[in-house]
Amino acid sequence: MKARLDLIVRKLGIQPYESVWQDMKDLTQSRGDLSPDEYWVLEHPSVFTLGLSKQPSMVIGNEDIPVIKTDRGGQITYHGPGQIIGYFLWDIRRLGLDVHQFVRLVEQCMLDTLGYFDIVASRWDGNPGVYVKGKKIGSLGIRLKHGCSYHGLSLNVEMDTEPFRMIDPCGITGLQVTQIADFVQDVSVAEVEETLIRTTQELYATQLDRLAEKHEP
Repeated sequence: MKARLDLIVRKLGIQPYESVWQDMKDLTQSRGDLSPDEYWVLEHPSVFTLGLSKQPSMVIGNEDIPVIKTDRGGQITYHGPGQIIGYFLWDIRRLGLDVHQFVRLVEQCMLDTLGYFDIVASRWDGNPGVYVKGKKIGSLGIRLKHGCSYHGLSLNVEMDTEPFRMIDPCGITGLQVTQIADFVQDVSVAEVEETLIRTTQELYATQLDRLAEKHEP
């Protein structure tokens, strides 16, 4: 087994969607076998993004918010200030993960973070992401290239959720969304961000430990 690599975490603040997307593609393209995995945590200005799903996606009543077609999996979603984005620039083959296991890990990052705030969330079979009482609180969409991932998750913290009413979130008609602020008073984006980073680091380390045990003589 190759030498163990630490996860690099980059806290980027509020960044435009398209420039970060290009940076992710550039980093993924330039990776080598020993390139460290990175985790980018940030927020985006208001933007609708369309995934690669072939199902039609519409934005109703929108005049001001950009709509961007991307290369991630999934369907349409909304990003805006007060929603934390976590981008996983990981070599999942090196981590010993298949696509299904990786999706479960990304979801677990959100589940563990929400659990820290005593919010009971769950998965929904066939609809990636995490939900609280049938309402979506966290989404994911990923892209894999040569075994390496980019894109990732979005977790609603304290944001304007009105733009979600202009779409069928993740292609599900009538799906409602919720956020941490609906359950926790005086929650801050900074506190949730630190919790999300910590839970992701813990899950990453756990996966490395499992991989090391698997390769022990």
